[in-house]
Amino acid sequence: MHISPFKILCGVGLLAIFSSTISKSPALPLFVSHLGGGPAAVGLIASISAVTGILFSFPAGLLSDRIGRKRMLVFSAIIFATAPFLYPAVQELWQLALVRFYHGLATAIFVPVAMAMVSDLFQEGRGEKMGWFSSATLLGRFMAPVMGGAALGFYAQDQEAGFRLVYLVCGIAGVVVFSSSFLLTDPNQDSRTTPAPLPHWREGTKELFANRGIMMTCGVQAAILFAYGIFETFLPARAILAGLNPYQIGLCLSSQVITIALAKPVMGRFSDRHGRPQQIFFGAIAAGTCIAFFSIAGSFVSLLILSILLGLTISMVTSASAAHIADLSKASAHGSAMGILGSIMDMGHSLGPLMGGLIAASLGLPASFLGACAVLVATGLLFFVFQSKPDTDTSAIPPPNTR
Repeated sequence: MHISPFKILCGVGLLAIFSSTISKSPALPLFVSHLGGGPAAVGLIASISAVTGILFSFPAGLLSDRIGRKRMLVFSAIIFATAPFLYPAVQELWQLALVRFYHGLATAIFVPVAMAMVSDLFQEGRGEKMGWFSSATLLGRFMAPVMGGAALGFYAQDQEAGFRLVYLVCGIAGVVVFSSSFLLTDPNQDSRTTPAPLPHWREGTKELFANRGIMMTCGVQAAILFAYGIFETFLPARAILAGLNPYQIGLCLSSQVITIALAKPVMGRFSDRHGRPQQIFFGAIAAGTCIAFFSIAGSFVSLLILSILLGLTISMVTSASAAHIADLSKASAHGSAMGILGSIMDMGHSLGPLMGGLIAASLGLPASFLGACAVLVATGLLFFVFQSKPDTDTSAIPPPNTR
């Protein structure tokens, strides 16, 4: 039975993100505490992966433009397959920090390169296909904490055995990712017998950074991740003040993730048919309005509805933004464009909890949600003012339309 390259990529993406997520949620904070680290150590080590994404997403995408997507995905798969087996050997916090940095390289490379590969595979229906790929990775992200928590709970009386089981499952998933990565195809290389000469990487990079449409779209995506970081960090505290129990808080958080996973392909298809810039703008304004209401919501029902609506508005933006950036960039620079997007997104995601915490400490918890609203609305308005139309030469070589 023939399986399409896109379905293989979605399966690899699901397992890759599952492997990455189960290594840290909920195991990482507990592992840091087991090694004698306090809250500061938990925050520092947890932030290493985000820093890795900021530093290496763009170089990874750029390299994939030069040497091919498949080679970079296989390289990331090697890290997915080897990093989990280093955790059981960790005895000190600095060793864990090094392992987390090494493991973070896998995701920093995989995500932008895989998104670039989807861009290469599809020109028509690109938004929908990117939505399906994102939903596959979200499924892996959703499954990981459940299985990780179950593994740790099974060995509740023997914490070290629980950690070994978690990282064994993580390692098995990584090995499957590694073996499956060889089944992937590189559409840019496979469609050309004599590759066209690529411009110098500096010229291509300058062209991308000079494209206002690309940079403003990256800015909106960063603002969405900024707001999402505030939501996932401060919703539990806001819910506790409203009298919710941990089970209800979990429902609010999980409902948002499920909504994004279900809505992304639909919203991606909508952007394919009706245009991406308008969807990005209205989605950003709607998301800002939605997150503002978290500052006054005071019941389980209202917080649950707002969580679902926030997931829907986030999917409106994220399903269109990556496809819009691919539309605005040349086929030979899809990897670089997705790398820039990944780096800027990680910046936004990292700054969200930090700035939200500073705002909450000085002005109160509700103000952090209003701050997220202000950032989203301002960025959305700037996008509306400065966004440029897609270039006529968006692709040096038309990507194949794989259906």
